[in-house]
Amino acid sequence: MSLKTLRIAILIGASALAGTQASAQYAWDFGIHIGGANYLGEMGGTDQPRRDFVWDMKLSQTRFAFGTFARRKVNRLISINAGLMYLRIQGADELSTYRPRVGRNLNFRNDMFEFYARPEFTIFQDNDLGGRGRYRLDFRLFGYLGIAAYYSNPKGQLDDGTGRQGDFYALQPLNTELADYSRFGVAIPAGIGFHFTQRRRHRFGMDMGWRTTFTDYLDDVSTTYKDPNTLPEGVGGLSADFADQSWAALDRDPTLPGAGNYGYYFGGSGDSPKKENVRGDPTHNDSYLTLTFTYSYVLRGQSNFYRQRYNWMRGNKRVGRKSRAKF
Repeated sequence: MSLKTLRIAILIGASALAGTQASAQYAWDFGIHIGGANYLGEMGGTDQPRRDFVWDMKLSQTRFAFGTFARRKVNRLISINAGLMYLRIQGADELSTYRPRVGRNLNFRNDMFEFYARPEFTIFQDNDLGGRGRYRLDFRLFGYLGIAAYYSNPKGQLDDGTGRQGDFYALQPLNTELADYSRFGVAIPAGIGFHFTQRRRHRFGMDMGWRTTFTDYLDDVSTTYKDPNTLPEGVGGLSADFADQSWAALDRDPTLPGAGNYGYYFGGSGDSPKKENVRGDPTHNDSYLTLTFTYSYVLRGQSNFYRQRYNWMRGNKRVGRKSRAKF
């Protein structure tokens, strides 16, 4: 190999390495989520029993969701996104058009914290949106499937017969179904999103994700009414009051379905066995979704190797050591 050929090979290799380093300059972005959250569970719905996915969701019960995130671009097709979200989900039977749910007359709200980590897979990307050759605006459409850990704390209000009022009480300690469920859980976030990047720095987008959970107690409702004598503090206690609020709805409208549908715990007489009536649907776990707008700022970084070796390719003068004059 001649000296000239060796020089050309070194120059090509250095150019390729510098190009790789330059593309890696824009690997990190940090941003925020701002939007809304909703849930699918026992409460809500139209004039029929519970349905899966979004067909049983009440849009009027959409509440806030916001958070922060950091994203690292691995290569052209894959990025890793990790973030922390704070959101609220809620529901109330009184808003349903399904009369058995209205007769059950339960309600909840749940302020949740979620930490997620997910890979994002590029579905479509255009690095020069508009095709003007200036590369000032690019577009990326992506999908994701990851894992999340959350903290859940369902709370409810009592109906005193004149409507819901007063304080919200944490429902998990009340043990309304004699179920010792945890406030911490794991979810599987799956969704789709997109973003526009302006001048490689400012990134605006939208993110829609659905969380599949492994619990049916985001709303504190799952199985059946329990004998109030077995609940904490027994009959007349706070647990029994929150476990069964159907009496208030039936007082307002005696035609509402009660026992035998969604209703109350009732006992027989003499040696007749007591019956536990349906309070929830344990065959389906609760889930929730978020729809947020996102903004992030893209950081430009350089490795020490790049700064030391290839600044001349960006038109910068390389400064060496000053040598002392020898006399």
